[in-house]
Amino acid sequence: MGMNDPQWGNKGGGGPPDLEELLRKLNEKISALMGGKGGAGKGGGSGQPGGGAPMKGLGGGLGLIAAIGALIWLGSGFYIVDASQRGIVLRFGKKVDVTESGPRWHLPFPVETVEIVNLSQVRTVEVGYRDNVKNKMLKESLMLTDDENIIDIQFAVQYFLKDPADYLFNNRMPDENVRQAAETAIREVVGKNKMDFVLYEGREQVAASATKLMQEILDRYKSGILISKLTMQNAQPPEQVQAAFDDAVKAGQDRERQKNEGQAYANDVVPRAKGTAARLIQESDGYKQSVIANAEGDASRFKQILVEYEKAPGVTRERMYLDMMQQVMGNISKVMVDQKNGNSLLYLPLDKLMESTRAGGTGIEPSASPATAPVTSHSSDNTAAQRARDSLLSRNREARQ
Repeated sequence: MGMNDPQWGNKGGGGPPDLEELLRKLNEKISALMGGKGGAGKGGGSGQPGGGAPMKGLGGGLGLIAAIGALIWLGSGFYIVDASQRGIVLRFGKKVDVTESGPRWHLPFPVETVEIVNLSQVRTVEVGYRDNVKNKMLKESLMLTDDENIIDIQFAVQYFLKDPADYLFNNRMPDENVRQAAETAIREVVGKNKMDFVLYEGREQVAASATKLMQEILDRYKSGILISKLTMQNAQPPEQVQAAFDDAVKAGQDRERQKNEGQAYANDVVPRAKGTAARLIQESDGYKQSVIANAEGDASRFKQILVEYEKAPGVTRERMYLDMMQQVMGNISKVMVDQKNGNSLLYLPLDKLMESTRAGGTGIEPSASPATAPVTSHSSDNTAAQRARDSLLSRNREARQ
């Protein structure tokens, strides 16, 4: 019994199902879905059970499969772009659109394809080393300075994308392009500066200048890359001359220290010398003014005395003599007594003289002779002499009575 026999599968309830019946029902369902007439299959298969009905059912199944495949093909054109990404739609390899974030659709492959590019991702390129500063790349790190010294520099460059289309179509190896541009820029900047400037005080300026020059190079290439930061990881002389360079650095530091100490000493001594000089100048000016004023005063006093002298020469001469004697005798420590009309026995109040002398700040020795009593001022001399005269006059009066 063949499989096309209509009686196959109807004998007994445990046999396999009728395959032609299943295909016929499936064909009817597809025809109903596609808008066809379901009765056409029934009429054509009533007279010839093994004729055109199976072929029509097979054709309807292929159509369903083709429809499902078409839906799947069209659905493959849907894609989603994140907020930090951009979609580049390519039609047979040519850019036709740049899509923003959100759900998008394009003609499926092979008509159109889409490239998703992340704009916010920070990419890093290392120059002079790989993964670790100890893993040096000497061909990249050794550079020549303006003073003909060789230095070893390792640095890292961070960048992100500003134009996804230029990044995709104008770069074959973006990281290598950035590395070569960075090496070119840093070599140019280092070659225009001296070694000490690059290694110490000018590291930030070197990094800034290299970043600017690198961006200009990448912009000329239309690479769609924006340099974010250039970080100097290490900058030092080559290992072969490191010891000599350290000695030179120490010598330079000692020189700077001695210069600073000398400057500090100068800052301490010079102001004091200037102050002393200014004080001496002011004192000399003050002495000058004092001498001039005294001279002018003496001249004025002499003129006044001259006028009085012309009026009364004798009185003026006597007055001048007394003033001079008062000035000269006021500083001696002797008492002079006139004995022409007096007695040879003199009485001097030594106790009073000593008290007056102590009051004036000058001491009198007890062993001093009556004729040598120290006196410190003109007023004390006059007082003592007056007392001596009064005592002598009183004794003379008593003797006469």
